[in-house]
Amino acid sequence: MFFSKKKGPETQEPMDLDSVMKKFDRESNTRIWEGAPKIIINCILAAFSLFCIYVTFFATWLDAVRLSSFMGSIVLIGYLIYPAKKGAQRVNYMPWYDIVLMFLGSASFFYYTVDAVTIIQQGNKFELHQIIIGAVGILCLLELCRRCVGIPIIVVAGAFIVYAIGWGLTNPDIFRRVEGLIGKLFYTTTSGILSTPVNTCSKYIAIFIIFGAFLERTGIADFFIKISNSIVGGFSGGPAKVAVVASALEGMVSGSSVANTVGSGSVTIPLMKKTGYKPEFAAAAEASASTGGQIMPPIMGAAAFLMAENIGVSYSNIVVRAILPACLYFLGVFIAVHLEAKKEGLRGLSKEELPKFLPLLKQSYLLLPLVLLIALVGSGSRSIAYAAAVAIIAAIVVGIFNKENRITPMRIFEALAAGGQGMITVAVACGVAGIIAGTITMTGLATMLINGILALAGNRVIIALFLTMLTCIVLGMGVPTTANYCIMAATCAPILIKMGVPDLAAHFFVFYFGIVADLTPPVALAAYAGAAIAQANPMKTAFTATKLAIGAFIVPYMFALNPAMLLIDTTAVEVILICVTSCVGIFAVSAALEGYFIHHMKWYERIISAIGGLLLIHPGVTTDVIGVVLVGIVLLIQLLTKKRAAIKTA
Repeated sequence: MFFSKKKGPETQEPMDLDSVMKKFDRESNTRIWEGAPKIIINCILAAFSLFCIYVTFFATWLDAVRLSSFMGSIVLIGYLIYPAKKGAQRVNYMPWYDIVLMFLGSASFFYYTVDAVTIIQQGNKFELHQIIIGAVGILCLLELCRRCVGIPIIVVAGAFIVYAIGWGLTNPDIFRRVEGLIGKLFYTTTSGILSTPVNTCSKYIAIFIIFGAFLERTGIADFFIKISNSIVGGFSGGPAKVAVVASALEGMVSGSSVANTVGSGSVTIPLMKKTGYKPEFAAAAEASASTGGQIMPPIMGAAAFLMAENIGVSYSNIVVRAILPACLYFLGVFIAVHLEAKKEGLRGLSKEELPKFLPLLKQSYLLLPLVLLIALVGSGSRSIAYAAAVAIIAAIVVGIFNKENRITPMRIFEALAAGGQGMITVAVACGVAGIIAGTITMTGLATMLINGILALAGNRVIIALFLTMLTCIVLGMGVPTTANYCIMAATCAPILIKMGVPDLAAHFFVFYFGIVADLTPPVALAAYAGAAIAQANPMKTAFTATKLAIGAFIVPYMFALNPAMLLIDTTAVEVILICVTSCVGIFAVSAALEGYFIHHMKWYERIISAIGGLLLIHPGVTTDVIGVVLVGIVLLIQLLTKKRAAIKTA
């Protein structure tokens, strides 16, 4: 619970965190099931989780059978969980039209499951009833996507479908155009709904979502907040630093920006306001730190699994490459909140308010599932799914020994149900992203877009990077990161690759800028959720969060222009040098944005500091030397200014 101001500053009323989640996170707008119906629904969700585990490890089905049965189940449980509109829902009520849509949508996919061999043997020839079934399946999936993901992605998908039917496909017979489009989007596993995104979701992402549900029930999120409080809570501006450290730790096991913001923000934001941070800054600090969870190894966001599949490298390879950029991002946010605290003269929490560190060490066994996961993923000796399965078992064992959050058969059941529900939004977003990517490929739109931007950019990579960044941010407004990445991987990443950017760097670039859409106005859902908790101005919060997350805007350019930051074609010495210079550079840029170094900065000091910091972040001996000189000049000016100020006050 937290408090919302009403009229006077003395009048406050409690506000339910669920209301914030429902306002800014469509996944939280669910039907209200109670009593026996709730038990039945949870049994269905838990059974779906077990089904996913069975299919991942034991089933040897055709891809068409495996993927269509997966999506059929998703549509079935999706309509059971998500109502047609927001607002108060009647308890234990599901209108007749939702029941009809649920059965029509799921039956369409299950039809493909049952008749998969016959349909595959038909090739590109389809009967009229098959086209109708495919169209019904696509429409029901799009409607479910509107309910649990949002309208923006539906607008994008609808526009591409209309383009494909109207102008993108060359067959003069409109029925044949529709037939060809539905055949590609619904009845194949190489393009459309059942393509790479859904395949990756069913094989890897699903098992990790179940792992996250089990890990949540071990109490690890609360442990992360407590340990962060114990380590940095007492320093200047401690609660804001706790928000950054705790979000970085939580980000290792969760990929939802809004959920992270509301979860840890309900604790950290009131503490930040209590110690003197402005409401907008407190909300922005939590939102920017929580958004970074999607780029924090080892789990990162769901899009990271898709990246590994698209590029054709192991997931452990992606995780290793992501470490340095992610650390720089969180370092930038941490430095920004530190400088803000120094500038405003804010103190940390008192010793009485801080949890004791040594007693917390006794709970360090809670980290065992995460340590096991990192070890197994890093070794590469086992599959990602196997690593997640072992981590799930470890989470259950850890839960048995946790006195505060002891796991029971009922909690295992709840974790399976939560895992099943958690898959819906990701799977639906992946399915619709497959529709978008499929239409782009079928119509040759990707090639036209690539050629257009190449002509506009010429041989200037920086222009191509800038145009790609704008596309990612605009498209990411209200579109989930997973879907955003799928679209960008099909359209913009190939542009950067043609411009000479390495595959991994190009995909990381679009991945990063798809994520920051949760912070950038006008649709900054994570920032708005934080603002609701802090009772702050949403737009000011979004702009402040964008400023705090400056690392997410700078670092992608750096690793795209010089992939050494992603540990590509580099040595250990170069990596160490990159780490040191990048950390100093991030500090200098953050100081320039905050207007505070070791003392308040003048406008020209901020400009010199920003330029020097950017040069230090960019890997290269020449840029490093110039950057050190510029930052050194600012440091010298600051020391002299501080000395003069001390003499005046003496």
